[in-house]
Amino acid sequence: MTPRTKEQNEDIRLRRLAQIRKAAADVFLNKGPLLEIRDVAAEAGLGYGTVYHYYSNKGDLLHDLLWDALDRAGEWLKPPPDVLLAGPLKVGLSLSPAAAAGIRLLQLWAEDHAMYLLYKQAGEGFAMLPEARSAPLLAEFRREVLTPLSAMLDPSLAADRAAVTAANAAEPVHHTEMLLAALAGCASLSLRRGQLFDEARDIVRVLKL
Repeated sequence: MTPRTKEQNEDIRLRRLAQIRKAAADVFLNKGPLLEIRDVAAEAGLGYGTVYHYYSNKGDLLHDLLWDALDRAGEWLKPPPDVLLAGPLKVGLSLSPAAAAGIRLLQLWAEDHAMYLLYKQAGEGFAMLPEARSAPLLAEFRREVLTPLSAMLDPSLAADRAAVTAANAAEPVHHTEMLLAALAGCASLSLRRGQLFDEARDIVRVLKL
């Protein structure tokens, strides 16, 4: 058998990490902080020793899972509003920017449980992590998600990004935090039932966005 190249080994390592993190996100939805490495191994269909080789404790696993989700957390905010309203969102609907953003985000959470956990944990200040780990996560989340989302929901802020980060922008960002917390709370039940994608518009309607 021909030995694997360094590139092949790295590809296997990255795919295995993604597999473990996805499984951890799925398990965390149901077990929360009671999650154990063996639960993740079972969900991923891997041996306990294999998962333990990559993550010897759940704190490191959760930390990496959240950072990995944060790397892609702001991508959905980059398309222009007409893209956010494309397809099923546009048919027969007249949506406010907040409603359109809420539906899109809920549907992303339905597809990517790690993303949901990121937003939910951000609303709690990443309290499950030690401060040395939670503080950088929270600062980056505010920069990559809260600030641009606040600007998208309030176009008057988008004209001047400096104004968004100034002290007088604290109120709009705070409102965005409350909006995300409300979405995360309402999403929980639908997500556990596997119906969040289909119920996204109902949730937005209940919240009157």
